[in-house]
Amino acid sequence: MQNTKIFTTAFASVYPHYIQKAEKKGRTQSEVHEIICWLTGYDEQGLQQQLEHRNDFKTFFDEAPQINPNVSLIKSVICGYRVEDIQDELMRNIRYLDKLIDELAKGKKMEKILRE
Repeated sequence: MQNTKIFTTAFASVYPHYIQKAEKKGRTQSEVHEIICWLTGYDEQGLQQQLEHRNDFKTFFDEAPQINPNVSLIKSVICGYRVEDIQDELMRNIRYLDKLIDELAKGKKMEKILRE
């Protein structure tokens, strides 16, 4: 898994796709924010700053206040890889986010998505 182009891609350029994916399935922007904040520890203001500064994914995750300790409960295959087996921490975090947004778009309840 050597697709490091995503590491230097601005989070703000992918963010609208997360929103669009969720909204197409009847979910909301606030649910997407809840997922992002749960995963990264950002509050709403911190998330907005990341979007405004157009930080890349590497910076976005490097500056994240705290990756949620329950991410270890996310187990699945995404893009042909078992997300929990991805060795590169940054790629694993990006794939965790992709997986959570996918679950939202598939209609899962927030309690299940947030591993409560």
